[in-house]
Amino acid sequence: MSRAASGRRAAGAGLLAAALLVPLVPLLLWAVAGEFRYPALTPELSGRGLALLGDPAVRAALGTSLLIALTVAALATVIGAAAGRALGCHTFPGRRAVQLLLLAPVIVPTLAVTLGIQVFLIRYGLADTVAGVVLVQLIPTVPYVSLVMSASFAGLDAGVEDAGRVLGAGPVRRLVHVTLPAVAPGLAVAALFAFLISWSEYILTLLIGGGTVQTLPLLLFAAIGSADLTAAAALSLVIAVPPVLLVGLTARFLTGPTAATVGFGRL
Repeated sequence: MSRAASGRRAAGAGLLAAALLVPLVPLLLWAVAGEFRYPALTPELSGRGLALLGDPAVRAALGTSLLIALTVAALATVIGAAAGRALGCHTFPGRRAVQLLLLAPVIVPTLAVTLGIQVFLIRYGLADTVAGVVLVQLIPTVPYVSLVMSASFAGLDAGVEDAGRVLGAGPVRRLVHVTLPAVAPGLAVAALFAFLISWSEYILTLLIGGGTVQTLPLLLFAAIGSADLTAAAALSLVIAVPPVLLVGLTARFLTGPTAATVGFGRL
């Protein structure tokens, strides 16, 4: 039975990998295509698309995108975990209203929210800066992190923390050795969501970054606007790689017994 279960698990992993990688095949073809004219069945090969990945502008945009996405993921996870603990572990008057307020930035159209915040960022000198882009991207990421962490903390057994307190563990030791390991799957999934949202963000980066902060999505949309399909395909491959890797690393938290830790049924 264990071999059969292992075989089914391997087959499921293979199907998941295929589902993630098959859509990238057309992008790979276009990235190495020079011309692909009807009625030809295969494109004329060219190294221009792959050579574009070594362009200094692309490398700089990649570094900026990674810096922003990792910073946003870290900050949103810390902020959302604090809000998630309050919502998941405590019952208080107005709890549902607080949840609605946390989700309000996601419900309200992003463009309307950004145009209102842009005025304050310009006033405080944060427009056209990486710091300003990081701050504005916290608006759509923190609500998702709060929701995931609320579910994680709702499933946390308070008796485990009480046991640590009785055994003499201080607040920091309880946090490091008891609480964080218990909600680690939720933290991983929440950080993944925050990273993916920030990594693919276009409108917020364009409006607040003002075109000065260049990220990969901005370069991608510029290539699409100029009808350069080869460059667009090559940039799309670069953008797709980190999310695919992160989903693969966190897949065990999304399936199996640990999936209950990040479920939403307890909210």
